[in-house]
Amino acid sequence: ARDMAHLKLRQLLLHKENLPEDFSGGVIFHAGPVVKKIDGGWEIWVIGPTTSIRMEPYAEMVGQLGIKVIVGKGGMGEDTLQSLAKHGSVYLLAAPGCGVTHAEAVKKVLRVHWLAELSVPEAIWVLEVNKWGPLIVGMDAHGRSIFKCIALKASNVKERFFKVQ
Repeated sequence: ARDMAHLKLRQLLLHKENLPEDFSGGVIFHAGPVVKKIDGGWEIWVIGPTTSIRMEPYAEMVGQLGIKVIVGKGGMGEDTLQSLAKHGSVYLLAAPGCGVTHAEAVKKVLRVHWLAELSVPEAIWVLEVNKWGPLIVGMDAHGRSIFKCIALKASNVKERFFKVQ
């Protein structure tokens, strides 16, 4: 799910309307697929991660929906880190540029929501996947962030090699 799907979910929650799925315990992939319609169904040809920070305004909503795993690229912010810790969830990084490899893990498109309204990349695609990965833990349920670790190490190296006057 990308930006528009998150926005639509927020609007439904604000107006106390029914959601298209029970997201509890689920996985959300920040991605927009390339699809082909086949035999009354859909086939995912390519699905690569999109930049996750765009979904930062929805961090707490995603946690409240019961989503346990967010997959994307580029990392997310402090609001997401706090929400993950609060709700016992994780943020995983999917390798960018590997959309065909990610698509190979998709065994079946179970359902699609809001296709006509939002378009292919923005719709919610409910997928059955198998052996998807590798995925890297970017943020965990204990408030740890690989991005913070890297920034701290980089800062320490910078201070050792470049004396600021």
